[in-house]
Amino acid sequence: MIRGLRPLLSGFTYAGALFAYGGALASLPLLPLAALPVLLWPSVPEGLGIVVVLLVWGALIGALGLAGVTRRLLVVGARKLLGVPLPEAPRAGAAGPSGADRLRTPLWLVLYVALGWTGMLLTAVLTVAGVVLPGNWLDSRAGLTLFDWSVRLTGGWGSWVAALCCLLLAVAVCAAVSGALRWLAPRLLGPSAAERLALAAERELRLAERNRLAHELHDSIGHTLTATTIQAAVAGEVLTADPVAARAALRSIEESSRAALEDLDYALGVLREEAAGTAPQRTLADLPELMDRLRHAGAVVEPELTGELAQVQGTLSRAAYRILQEGLTNALRHGAGGPIQVGVRSAPDVLELSVVNRTGKRAAAPAGSFPTSGHGLPGLAERVRLLHGEFSAGPDGAERWRLAVRLPVRPTP
Repeated sequence: MIRGLRPLLSGFTYAGALFAYGGALASLPLLPLAALPVLLWPSVPEGLGIVVVLLVWGALIGALGLAGVTRRLLVVGARKLLGVPLPEAPRAGAAGPSGADRLRTPLWLVLYVALGWTGMLLTAVLTVAGVVLPGNWLDSRAGLTLFDWSVRLTGGWGSWVAALCCLLLAVAVCAAVSGALRWLAPRLLGPSAAERLALAAERELRLAERNRLAHELHDSIGHTLTATTIQAAVAGEVLTADPVAARAALRSIEESSRAALEDLDYALGVLREEAAGTAPQRTLADLPELMDRLRHAGAVVEPELTGELAQVQGTLSRAAYRILQEGLTNALRHGAGGPIQVGVRSAPDVLELSVVNRTGKRAAAPAGSFPTSGHGLPGLAERVRLLHGEFSAGPDGAERWRLAVRLPVRPTP
């Protein structure tokens, strides 16, 4: 019983009824155009003329549904006033409805206007009846006549009961119209199969972009924080004894922080869907600068670079830089000091990367001074997998840890 009355108490019921009645009134300017064929054919029988006017009127209303802006407006109205959770339409350039799917919006528009007119006329008649019928409460005669059908009430309180029933029926008509539109909206205004695929692809692209940004931020910010922490400690220790070395460490902190801020600004701009600047393009050409910053942090870096690194393509070169950056960050965080060996070998068909560091108890920093999120190596493995490469990380003999990556080089078309 209470569940049955719930639609009558919902604000969406009356907002949906107003939505339908407003659409019915908005179709009135098309009625004179629909009447033109009958006006040009004076001898048409009256019944046939009414049918022709209604058919032409419906065709004109349906034709409006072929415009994309009409559908977008209807979707917004259904979402706001009917409370139907319709998804956003795909962005420009995405696959849209085609064939029979294009007829769903015109069909919705015709049914929407038809329900609007039916509901509005019934609501008006029932509301007027609910107001007029109580006029015989002093035993006067009152009645209602509509299309040769009449109701006469002579009992005093019977008219009040009839009036209340009319008003309740008017409310029920609003609920029925709103409920019918709520049922039709997802089926006729919702995305087609092609649009659902386009929306899924769009969501997948956004998710992939966010995951890529998460990897970029993890690599860049994580490396910067690790390096600057060590550099700040070094600067503090040699500030009095070796001011030149302290200033060099502070300059390195400034350069690292500036680079990280560029990455952060770009990532935040993309996440906020703002017009972000050009993405920072750090490639293998920036590897010497990266190793210099590590040396300022007190690390001993032993590079072994083989091949023409400048010939590595942009996407692959940027990915290789990030992989080496994360490997060096892990060596700083979890290594036991000593030299860090960085290997890069560029061949026509493959790019090989490696980072080798000592393991064991750290001498320069207490254990646990660099907490880890556990996302570094899995993130690297995912990045390498997307590049169709090979990834391995683990112990390499006694007290050594090796990160090795092998990436295929695709020939330039």
